Amino acid sequence: MIVTVTPNPSIDRTVTLPTALVRGAVHRVQSVTTEPGGKGVNVARALTLAGLGTVAVLPAARHDPIVAALESCAVPFYAVPIAGAVRTNLAITETDGTTTKINEPGAEIDEIMLAALTQAILDRAATARWVVLSGSLPPGIPDSWYADVVAQLQSYPCKVAVDTSDAPLAALAAGFATAAPDVIKPNSEELASLAGIDARRLEDALAQGDPYLAVNAARQLVDRGAKTVLATLGAAGALLVNDTGSWLATPPPMTPRSTVGAGDSSLAGYLRADVGGAEAPRRLQMAVAYGSAAAALPGSALPSPAQIDLDDVVVTSISPYHVRP
Repeated sequence: MIVTVTPNPSIDRTVTLPTALVRGAVHRVQSVTTEPGGKGVNVARALTLAGLGTVAVLPAARHDPIVAALESCAVPFYAVPIAGAVRTNLAITETDGTTTKINEPGAEIDEIMLAALTQAILDRAATARWVVLSGSLPPGIPDSWYADVVAQLQSYPCKVAVDTSDAPLAALAAGFATAAPDVIKPNSEELASLAGIDARRLEDALAQGDPYLAVNAARQLVDRGAKTVLATLGAAGALLVNDTGSWLATPPPMTPRSTVGAGDSSLAGYLRADVGGAEAPRRLQMAVAYGSAAAALPGSALPSPAQIDLDDVVVTSISPYHVRP
């Protein structure tokens, strides 16, 4: 069983335009999709499509629209009751795959609701293979909550993955030496921020086919106590770094249709491969295959196993002992 936790779930509304987005202009919409979302929910949706046992834990009122949406997707879930409504996020995608996101802050979570959400995680962790903590934190949840939950899960038999950003990610990284998750999944900007380097410089190096700055950044995090860094790097693919090696996986050239959920799909692919007993390079290969498949789909659609092509993803080993400074 894989438990995904989405403290700030959403109804994701994706609008596709037939032309480029122009600020201040009137646009005609080509298509609209609406899906249950939030990073952990997306991971659970992808895993469910792959036939893996999963449950999505999230805060939501009994009659919130996201409950019906999850039921329609046949995603097993447990909703911790809250007073407010789940937020609605808007994504605008253009013909070249450029995606503009407008995210609401989310419903307020008080101390009682937060305690119930935390307990719901711990109750399921005892029989879980993975607990996945994903996404932003809504109002009322302290920035340290992910780090606190990771610390509580240290005594449980499950592995833990975290995919978050900004202050919650910084708080998590501050505790790597004492309570690190098994996997963290930053994107290139988040990786640069954690390593204290310029994000544009890192992305420029990747665009020029040079992964070494990103490898060094991920290696810093492993040296600080992170167990495995799965860094999604957009069109450059993804990087996996742990205490045994470093690998870069690159997808085939493609024109993305929507990047909504691509990073979440990458994490789902990694988890699917891990549950299947794959070694690190193959886990990375599956992650990139899932991410690129998601980017090729419209709106917030997520790929099924039939849409995954591992052979198109090239994995290269980069020795951790011969990384350029």
